[in-house]
Amino acid sequence: MKLNLNIQPLNTWLNVNNEPLIISGPCSAETEEQLLTTAHLLAATGKVSVLRAGIWKPRTRPGEFEGIGSIGLEWLKRAKAETGLPTAVEVANAKHVEEALAAGVDILWIGARSTVNPFTVQEIADALRGHDVPVLIKNPVNPDLQLWIGAIERINGAGITKIGAIHRGFSSFEKSSFRNEPMWELAIQLKTLCPELPIINDPSHICGNRELIPYISQKALDLDMQGLMIESHVDPSVAWTDAKQQVTPATLSELVDRLTVREPESTNEAFVDKLADLRKNIDKIDDILLQKLAERMAIVEKIGEFKRDNQVTILQVNRWDAIIKKGHAFAKALKLDLNFTEKFLELMHGESIRKQTEIMNAGKAEKGIAAEQHTEVKA
Repeated sequence: MKLNLNIQPLNTWLNVNNEPLIISGPCSAETEEQLLTTAHLLAATGKVSVLRAGIWKPRTRPGEFEGIGSIGLEWLKRAKAETGLPTAVEVANAKHVEEALAAGVDILWIGARSTVNPFTVQEIADALRGHDVPVLIKNPVNPDLQLWIGAIERINGAGITKIGAIHRGFSSFEKSSFRNEPMWELAIQLKTLCPELPIINDPSHICGNRELIPYISQKALDLDMQGLMIESHVDPSVAWTDAKQQVTPATLSELVDRLTVREPESTNEAFVDKLADLRKNIDKIDDILLQKLAERMAIVEKIGEFKRDNQVTILQVNRWDAIIKKGHAFAKALKLDLNFTEKFLELMHGESIRKQTEIMNAGKAEKGIAAEQHTEVKA
């Protein structure tokens, strides 16, 4: 089901200097000189459309640098006056909203630590009511699509129609090369539910280190995201926060030059016809796959009944190990990605366990009902 949101197209409320849209600036506004120097260098690239800077910083532990505070808004105002770049800051409560709007900030964004809390988002939404300002909403820290959607709906419900989402990755307990796991599927689901919603990727927070930013940036554009928010500092080596994930304005310019911007559609008839033929083939294969899955699940049900009748547990670890081992070997021979293959097998195995559990429980329920009925008759 599509989301029922009232959202204005990005190009009606933001002037993009060049494609792709680039929002850039320091993780934190540290000093007036640092912010102004960075802003001028970014503006000189001709590739940045919006200057961002953290003024208020939600930190994990007390005692860490929590942002320069309200004085930074004056620095942003001066940076805008000198460079012509519109400005953007993160807000986390009603007071932040009021101060940012009073200082003439052009775009507000809601951070991941705020999106996770509906009370916080509602407070911000209430403070925004009656104002006409663009708001970007980062995904929550945890991989919860409904929280992300809920935050967007709350802001839209306050009358804000200039809305965008920021995909900055999600926390995970698994070891990873990334600071935050991209979990692209969640951003894709959001885009599917609300095609008109602009989604901007934040490779800085996904990567946690500058070396991976080009790769994530290109992938985001290839997934039809509308822009990138990349942190930039005049000298990242001395940055007060997130030094490893910030790039210099010069590096940012080079990075953007190397990106390939592709169109979501093509008007080339030969391309369209060829693509349609290829997709027909995929559709046929998908139909076969689904038919085979249905056949597999029918056998799973028989196995569940057989195990139930013979008092055998659903899970046999040795069998699962054999499936994985065989799957890896087969995938390797077919040149399939091992990670994808394992996830696919895990999904099938999980569904098999669910079906067999249902059969086991259904059997017990039937016996329980019969026993109760027998007792009632005897009584």
